[in-house]
Amino acid sequence: MKKVKLAPSILSCDFSRLAEQIKLVEPYSDYIEVDVMDGHFVPNISIGIPIVVAVRKSTNLVVDTQLMISHPWKYIEQFAKAGSDIIIVHAETMRDNNHFKQVLKQISDAGAKAGAAINPPTPLKKLLPVLDQIDLALIMSVNPGFGGQGFMPEVLPKILDLRKIMEKEKYSFDLEVDGGIKLDNVEPVLKAGADVIVSGSGIFKTPNPTETAKKFKEIFKKYEK
Repeated sequence: MKKVKLAPSILSCDFSRLAEQIKLVEPYSDYIEVDVMDGHFVPNISIGIPIVVAVRKSTNLVVDTQLMISHPWKYIEQFAKAGSDIIIVHAETMRDNNHFKQVLKQISDAGAKAGAAINPPTPLKKLLPVLDQIDLALIMSVNPGFGGQGFMPEVLPKILDLRKIMEKEKYSFDLEVDGGIKLDNVEPVLKAGADVIVSGSGIFKTPNPTETAKKFKEIFKKYEK
């Protein structure tokens, strides 16, 4: 049976109550998403290794760390040791396909699952050479850098195309989508083929994050088979 997973992004939570915020969503979540930004690859600086350590201490859920940084290969071992179960790197930061493959192997060798991401303007073909090497593919549905942005529906065909490739080639990695996803727009993303949904402000900026996470999971049931 296909299970759709929920990954609340702590980028939108109250960091003065980090552990408490994670506990609010934990009953209805599968992953906790940690968005690391360096102010270089993306126009914002967010959080780093100490926050991954804090998240790891706060939950037994899968810690899914997205490295939105220019030279992710320099820090993979540190993020793995800090407690990241999944480490996602961006195709746009790689020198070429061989380098991309080397960095993904570095993640696996460090004991984490390897994820590969592309931004909205990046064509799907950038991921194709590494699909046999990943545990997760991430399609960004906003241009990364800031939480609370609006979902970009023009990425839906890309999600659909990747799902078709996965089914044709019998790939079993997760297809994650991140950016601007809320209760009122998640269904087209699920219909296109996503099986991991990241939501930050769509959960933590709502009046009752626990209830919102529960509602996401109720919607997911329609797309599980």
